[in-house]
Amino acid sequence: MKDGAMTLEDKPLDLLEESDIRALLDDEVPESKVIDYKKLLPGPSDLEKREFLRDVSSFANASGGHLIYGIDEENGIPVRICGLVDIDPDREILRLESMVQTGIAPRIPGVSMRAVLLSGSGSVIVVRIPKSWASPHMITKGSSRFYSRNSAGKYPLDVFEIRTAFSLTGTAVERMREHRAEALGRIVGAETPVPLGNGPKVAFSIVPFAAFESSSSFDVSSLVRDYRSGKGALPLPLTGLFSGWRYNFDGLLTYDDRGSYTQVFVNGIVEAVDSVILGDRSADPGVKGIPALRYEEALLEALPRYTSMMERLGVEPPVFLMVSLLGVKGRSILISTPEFSGNKDFKIDRDALLVPEIMMESFGRKAEEVLRPAFDAVWRAGGWERSMNYDEEDRWIGRR
Repeated sequence: MKDGAMTLEDKPLDLLEESDIRALLDDEVPESKVIDYKKLLPGPSDLEKREFLRDVSSFANASGGHLIYGIDEENGIPVRICGLVDIDPDREILRLESMVQTGIAPRIPGVSMRAVLLSGSGSVIVVRIPKSWASPHMITKGSSRFYSRNSAGKYPLDVFEIRTAFSLTGTAVERMREHRAEALGRIVGAETPVPLGNGPKVAFSIVPFAAFESSSSFDVSSLVRDYRSGKGALPLPLTGLFSGWRYNFDGLLTYDDRGSYTQVFVNGIVEAVDSVILGDRSADPGVKGIPALRYEEALLEALPRYTSMMERLGVEPPVFLMVSLLGVKGRSILISTPEFSGNKDFKIDRDALLVPEIMMESFGRKAEEVLRPAFDAVWRAGGWERSMNYDEEDRWIGRR
């Protein structure tokens, strides 16, 4: 492979073009742990379907990667783009997606596919499989087997490797929850990098599944370089404003002197903590409440900003979102719309609301869809059925 060779990870799947596929040939990018070339699509036989499922699950159980259909190879080196002709690419992608959804357990989140049209005729189908947070994945069609990959291709896992894979997945989830507990402990103990106010607080964390691997390290200084050159913005606190920024032991910190900050850790975690947006804004001084519209707006605006920044750093999904509200016992959900203003007597019965983790399989999902479970949970804590900032068609409309 030539120096500076093209890698498919460099580009979003929906932006891949024929030139990107040809670059794989020009750069002689060989088959490896993260890429496999196939001349033909899997056929209708059970044997061919099982082979496809072995390929997909092996990528998910290892480091993720790409299956590319329509390229001929010799000794692992791509030599010709033969293309897939006389097929309906969309129908074939639906067929492959159905096979993945029904032939592998547990289901692999985030698998995506794209047909790249060729200038002559035909197309190349690229299947992108992320490293999975829920591994190991098992083939359920024909035989129950686990597969992974190394530089020589896929191979079946032995009993010891299967046990290790299950153990590593459980450890990653445990470490993610431990990180959350430690972070909230620092907030409650007033050990935050900048002072916070005395009122209720919201903590919003985005944790990559791979954050706790020893190899997970990102150049947070690149965000500052982009900011100084006008190529990107620094990660703003939840208030949408910042008084300054600095490097610290954990990575990069931006802050609002009123009591809000965002910490970008070198392992890719983003943590925003705020004591401003939950401040009381009720016209009645005797009512202590949570301004639901204000904090939902803040999170909806922050999520795409933070995930865009994470993409610039090179962080890969899936990621887990964690929303926590602290110091909220005895408070009500504040909403001014007349038809929904009758639940003031229902008060939150606990000091801390720790919303269960929400998995975000890809960075392209809409914030209002991803965060909906968190918003609903907070409203239920205040005596409501769901977040009333969504209409009957599940669109976030922000009732005022």
